[in-house]
Amino acid sequence: MNKNVKKCLFPAAGYGTRFLPATKATPKEMLPVLTKPLIQYGVEEALEAGLETMAIVTGRGKRAIEDHFDISYELENQIKGTSKEHYLTQIRGVITKCTFSYTRQIEMKGLGHAILCGETLIGDEPFAVVLADDLCDNKKDGVLAQMIEVYEKYKCSIVAIEEVPLEDTNKYGVIAGEEIENGVYRVSDMVEKPDPKDAPTNMAIIGRYILTPDIFDILRDTKAGKGGEIQITDALLEQAKNGKVIAYKFNGKRFDCGSVDGFVDATNYFYKKEKGE
Repeated sequence: MNKNVKKCLFPAAGYGTRFLPATKATPKEMLPVLTKPLIQYGVEEALEAGLETMAIVTGRGKRAIEDHFDISYELENQIKGTSKEHYLTQIRGVITKCTFSYTRQIEMKGLGHAILCGETLIGDEPFAVVLADDLCDNKKDGVLAQMIEVYEKYKCSIVAIEEVPLEDTNKYGVIAGEEIENGVYRVSDMVEKPDPKDAPTNMAIIGRYILTPDIFDILRDTKAGKGGEIQITDALLEQAKNGKVIAYKFNGKRFDCGSVDGFVDATNYFYKKEKGE
Protein backbone atom coordinates (compact mmCIF):
# COMPACT_ATOMS: atom_id res chain seq x y z
CA MET A 1 0.00 0.00 0.00
CA ASN A 2 1.35 3.44 -0.98
CA LYS A 3 1.97 5.43 2.22
CA ASN A 4 4.50 8.00 1.02
CA VAL A 5 2.93 9.75 -1.97
CA LYS A 6 -0.56 11.05 -1.24
CA LYS A 7 -1.05 14.06 -3.53
CA CYS A 8 -1.22 14.44 -7.28
CA LEU A 9 -0.64 17.76 -9.04
CA PHE A 10 -2.34 18.53 -12.36
CA PRO A 11 -0.87 21.50 -14.27
CA ALA A 12 -3.94 22.59 -16.22
CA ALA A 13 -3.44 26.24 -17.09
CA GLY A 14 -2.27 25.92 -20.72
CA TYR A 15 -4.19 27.36 -23.65
CA GLY A 16 -4.50 24.20 -25.77
CA THR A 17 -3.73 26.15 -28.93
CA ARG A 18 -3.42 23.02 -31.09
CA PHE A 19 -7.16 22.45 -30.58
CA LEU A 20 -8.41 25.93 -31.41
CA PRO A 21 -11.16 26.92 -31.91
CA ALA A 22 -12.52 24.07 -29.68
CA THR A 23 -10.38 25.25 -26.76
CA LYS A 24 -11.25 28.93 -27.09
CA ALA A 25 -13.86 28.61 -24.32
CA THR A 26 -13.36 24.98 -23.23
CA PRO A 27 -10.28 23.83 -21.28
CA LYS A 28 -8.29 21.27 -23.30
CA GLU A 29 -8.31 19.07 -20.18
CA MET A 30 -12.10 18.85 -20.55
CA LEU A 31 -12.02 17.54 -24.12
CA PRO A 32 -13.76 14.15 -24.01
CA VAL A 33 -12.32 10.83 -25.12
CA LEU A 34 -15.63 9.00 -25.56
CA THR A 35 -17.76 10.24 -22.63
CA LYS A 36 -15.01 11.22 -20.17
CA PRO A 37 -12.85 14.35 -20.16
CA LEU A 38 -9.08 13.88 -20.31
CA ILE A 39 -8.52 15.14 -16.79
CA GLN A 40 -10.92 12.55 -15.34
CA TYR A 41 -8.82 9.74 -16.83
CA GLY A 42 -5.80 11.26 -15.07
CA VAL A 43 -7.62 11.59 -11.73
CA GLU A 44 -8.80 7.98 -11.96
CA GLU A 45 -5.22 6.85 -12.65
CA ALA A 46 -4.03 8.74 -9.56
CA LEU A 47 -6.86 7.29 -7.47
CA GLU A 48 -5.96 3.77 -8.59
CA ALA A 49 -2.39 4.45 -7.37
CA GLY A 50 -3.68 5.34 -3.89
CA LEU A 51 -3.59 9.14 -4.27
CA GLU A 52 -6.74 10.84 -3.00
CA THR A 53 -5.72 14.51 -2.83
CA MET A 54 -5.84 16.20 -6.24
CA ALA A 55 -4.15 19.59 -6.56
CA ILE A 56 -5.04 21.38 -9.79
CA VAL A 57 -3.22 24.43 -11.18
CA THR A 58 -5.69 26.23 -13.43
CA GLY A 59 -5.85 29.55 -15.25
CA ARG A 60 -8.41 31.96 -16.63
CA GLY A 61 -11.32 30.30 -18.39
CA LYS A 62 -10.79 26.93 -16.70
CA ARG A 63 -13.70 26.96 -14.27
CA ALA A 64 -15.32 24.01 -16.07
CA ILE A 65 -12.70 21.75 -14.42
CA GLU A 66 -13.86 22.80 -10.94
CA ASP A 67 -17.49 22.38 -11.94
CA HIS A 68 -16.84 18.90 -13.32
CA PHE A 69 -15.46 17.64 -9.99
CA ASP A 70 -18.42 19.03 -8.07
CA ILE A 71 -22.02 17.96 -7.56
CA SER A 72 -24.51 19.38 -10.07
CA TYR A 73 -27.73 19.39 -8.04
CA GLU A 74 -29.95 20.52 -10.90
CA LEU A 75 -28.66 17.84 -13.29
CA GLU A 76 -28.75 15.13 -10.60
CA ASN A 77 -32.31 16.05 -9.72
CA GLN A 78 -33.37 16.01 -13.39
CA ILE A 79 -32.12 12.48 -14.08
CA LYS A 80 -32.72 10.93 -10.65
CA GLY A 81 -34.75 7.74 -10.95
CA THR A 82 -34.47 7.70 -14.77
CA SER A 83 -32.59 5.33 -17.06
CA LYS A 84 -29.88 8.02 -17.41
CA GLU A 85 -28.91 8.14 -13.74
CA HIS A 86 -26.15 5.52 -14.16
CA TYR A 87 -24.19 7.89 -16.42
CA LEU A 88 -23.12 9.86 -13.35
CA THR A 89 -22.11 6.86 -11.22
CA GLN A 90 -18.45 6.96 -12.21
CA ILE A 91 -17.87 10.68 -11.64
CA ARG A 92 -19.85 10.54 -8.37
CA GLY A 93 -17.44 7.85 -7.17
CA VAL A 94 -14.44 10.03 -8.04
CA ILE A 95 -15.92 13.08 -6.26
CA THR A 96 -16.69 11.01 -3.15
CA LYS A 97 -13.21 9.47 -2.86
CA CYS A 98 -11.06 12.51 -3.67
CA THR A 99 -10.34 15.91 -2.20
CA PHE A 100 -9.81 18.64 -4.82
CA SER A 101 -7.96 21.90 -4.30
CA TYR A 102 -7.17 24.61 -6.85
CA THR A 103 -4.79 27.47 -7.43
CA ARG A 104 -4.14 29.65 -10.47
CA GLN A 105 -1.10 30.17 -12.62
CA ILE A 106 -1.43 33.89 -13.40
CA GLU A 107 1.18 33.93 -16.19
CA MET A 108 2.11 31.14 -18.59
CA LYS A 109 5.81 30.65 -17.81
CA GLY A 110 6.21 26.94 -18.53
CA LEU A 111 5.65 23.59 -16.83
CA GLY A 112 8.29 24.22 -14.17
CA HIS A 113 6.54 27.44 -13.16
CA ALA A 114 3.14 25.70 -13.13
CA ILE A 115 4.51 23.05 -10.76
CA LEU A 116 6.00 25.76 -8.55
CA CYS A 117 2.56 27.45 -8.42
CA GLY A 118 1.26 24.20 -6.91
CA GLU A 119 3.64 24.35 -3.91
CA THR A 120 0.98 25.95 -1.71
CA LEU A 121 -1.30 22.93 -2.34
CA ILE A 122 1.41 20.28 -1.96
CA GLY A 123 3.55 21.38 0.98
CA ASP A 124 6.72 19.60 2.06
CA GLU A 125 6.11 16.06 0.81
CA PRO A 126 6.71 13.92 -2.29
CA PHE A 127 3.98 14.20 -4.91
CA ALA A 128 2.93 12.93 -8.33
CA VAL A 129 2.41 15.10 -11.41
CA VAL A 130 0.05 14.15 -14.24
CA LEU A 131 -0.21 16.01 -17.54
CA ALA A 132 -3.75 15.15 -18.54
CA ASP A 133 -3.14 15.37 -22.29
CA ASP A 134 -0.80 12.37 -22.03
CA LEU A 135 -3.49 9.71 -21.75
CA CYS A 136 -2.15 6.34 -20.58
CA ASP A 137 -3.71 2.90 -20.35
CA ASN A 138 -2.51 -0.48 -19.17
CA LYS A 139 -4.31 -3.79 -18.69
CA LYS A 140 -2.90 -4.15 -15.18
CA ASP A 141 -1.47 -1.38 -12.99
CA GLY A 142 -1.66 2.15 -14.32
CA VAL A 143 1.50 4.15 -15.00
CA LEU A 144 1.39 6.08 -11.70
CA ALA A 145 0.89 2.88 -9.68
CA GLN A 146 3.97 1.41 -11.40
CA MET A 147 5.98 4.56 -10.70
CA ILE A 148 5.04 4.55 -7.01
CA GLU A 149 6.56 1.08 -6.72
CA VAL A 150 9.78 2.46 -8.21
CA TYR A 151 9.65 5.44 -5.83
CA GLU A 152 9.22 3.14 -2.81
CA LYS A 153 12.50 1.48 -3.80
CA TYR A 154 14.65 4.49 -4.71
CA LYS A 155 13.05 7.37 -2.72
CA CYS A 156 13.97 10.05 -5.27
CA SER A 157 12.32 11.82 -8.21
CA ILE A 158 10.96 9.47 -10.90
CA VAL A 159 10.16 10.35 -14.53
CA ALA A 160 8.22 8.12 -16.91
CA ILE A 161 9.92 7.53 -20.26
CA GLU A 162 9.22 5.83 -23.56
CA GLU A 163 11.25 5.39 -26.71
CA VAL A 164 10.21 7.75 -29.49
CA PRO A 165 11.38 8.03 -33.11
CA LEU A 166 14.66 9.97 -33.17
CA GLU A 167 13.15 12.61 -35.45
CA ASP A 168 10.61 13.44 -32.67
CA THR A 169 13.10 14.25 -29.90
CA ASN A 170 12.54 17.98 -30.43
CA LYS A 171 9.06 17.57 -28.89
CA TYR A 172 10.21 16.14 -25.54
CA GLY A 173 12.62 16.27 -22.66
CA VAL A 174 15.14 13.49 -23.41
CA ILE A 175 17.22 11.57 -20.88
CA ALA A 176 20.54 9.75 -20.83
CA GLY A 177 21.59 7.41 -18.06
CA GLU A 178 22.74 4.02 -16.89
CA GLU A 179 20.28 1.12 -16.84
CA ILE A 180 20.41 -0.18 -13.25
CA GLU A 181 17.66 -2.75 -13.63
CA ASN A 182 15.35 -3.76 -16.45
CA GLY A 183 13.65 -0.58 -17.74
CA VAL A 184 15.01 1.54 -14.86
CA TYR A 185 17.73 4.15 -15.48
CA ARG A 186 19.70 6.41 -13.15
CA VAL A 187 19.62 9.68 -15.07
CA SER A 188 22.91 11.43 -15.81
CA ASP A 189 21.67 13.99 -18.34
CA MET A 190 18.43 15.57 -19.52
CA VAL A 191 17.93 17.87 -22.49
CA GLU A 192 14.76 19.83 -23.23
CA LYS A 193 13.51 19.37 -26.83
CA PRO A 194 16.87 18.65 -28.48
CA ASP A 195 17.30 18.52 -32.24
CA PRO A 196 17.63 14.87 -33.33
CA LYS A 197 21.35 15.36 -34.07
CA ASP A 198 21.92 16.63 -30.49
CA ALA A 199 19.68 14.14 -28.63
CA PRO A 200 21.61 11.94 -26.17
CA THR A 201 19.10 9.06 -26.69
CA ASN A 202 15.58 8.54 -28.01
CA MET A 203 14.17 8.03 -24.48
CA ALA A 204 11.62 10.78 -23.95
CA ILE A 205 9.98 11.96 -20.75
CA ILE A 206 6.18 11.80 -20.88
CA GLY A 207 3.64 13.53 -18.65
CA ARG A 208 4.06 11.47 -15.47
CA TYR A 209 6.42 12.40 -12.63
CA ILE A 210 6.95 11.70 -8.96
CA LEU A 211 8.88 14.61 -7.44
CA THR A 212 10.54 15.12 -4.09
CA PRO A 213 9.68 18.42 -2.38
CA ASP A 214 13.17 19.91 -2.75
CA ILE A 215 12.18 20.45 -6.40
CA PHE A 216 10.36 23.64 -5.31
CA ASP A 217 13.53 25.31 -4.02
CA ILE A 218 15.35 24.28 -7.19
CA LEU A 219 12.54 25.67 -9.38
CA ARG A 220 12.68 28.98 -7.50
CA ASP A 221 16.33 29.32 -8.58
CA THR A 222 15.85 27.97 -12.12
CA LYS A 223 16.31 30.56 -14.86
CA ALA A 224 14.05 30.62 -17.89
CA GLY A 225 15.35 28.18 -20.50
CA LYS A 226 14.06 26.89 -23.85
CA GLY A 227 11.25 29.12 -25.16
CA GLY A 228 11.75 31.62 -22.34
CA GLU A 229 9.98 29.26 -19.94
CA ILE A 230 10.96 27.70 -16.62
CA GLN A 231 11.50 24.07 -17.58
CA ILE A 232 10.98 21.19 -15.16
CA THR A 233 13.72 19.38 -17.12
CA ASP A 234 16.29 21.99 -16.01
CA ALA A 235 15.27 21.60 -12.36
CA LEU A 236 15.35 17.81 -12.56
CA LEU A 237 18.84 18.00 -14.06
CA GLU A 238 20.00 19.63 -10.82
CA GLN A 239 18.69 16.61 -8.90
CA ALA A 240 20.19 14.23 -11.47
CA LYS A 241 23.67 15.68 -10.85
CA ASN A 242 23.37 14.16 -7.37
CA GLY A 243 22.06 10.84 -8.69
CA LYS A 244 18.55 11.69 -7.46
CA VAL A 245 16.48 11.09 -10.61
CA ILE A 246 15.31 7.71 -11.88
CA ALA A 247 13.74 7.22 -15.32
CA TYR A 248 11.26 4.38 -15.63
CA LYS A 249 10.20 2.78 -18.91
CA PHE A 250 6.56 2.12 -18.07
CA ASN A 251 4.27 -0.70 -19.20
CA GLY A 252 1.25 0.43 -21.17
CA LYS A 253 0.08 2.61 -24.03
CA ARG A 254 0.33 6.38 -24.12
CA PHE A 255 -1.52 8.77 -26.39
CA ASP A 256 -0.47 12.38 -26.98
CA CYS A 257 -3.92 13.92 -26.75
CA GLY A 258 -2.40 17.37 -27.07
CA SER A 259 -2.22 16.58 -30.80
CA VAL A 260 -5.21 15.90 -33.05
CA ASP A 261 -3.67 12.64 -34.34
CA GLY A 262 -3.06 11.33 -30.82
CA PHE A 263 -6.54 12.39 -29.71
CA VAL A 264 -8.16 10.49 -32.59
CA ASP A 265 -5.96 7.42 -31.90
CA ALA A 266 -7.00 7.48 -28.23
CA THR A 267 -10.68 7.79 -29.11
CA ASN A 268 -10.48 4.82 -31.49
CA TYR A 269 -8.49 2.74 -28.98
CA PHE A 270 -10.90 3.34 -26.06
CA TYR A 271 -13.92 2.81 -28.30
CA LYS A 272 -12.61 -0.60 -29.35
CA LYS A 273 -11.70 -1.40 -25.74
CA GLU A 274 -15.20 -0.53 -24.57
CA LYS A 275 -16.69 -2.72 -27.29
CA GLY A 276 -14.42 -5.59 -26.22
CA GLU A 277 -12.54 -5.71 -29.54
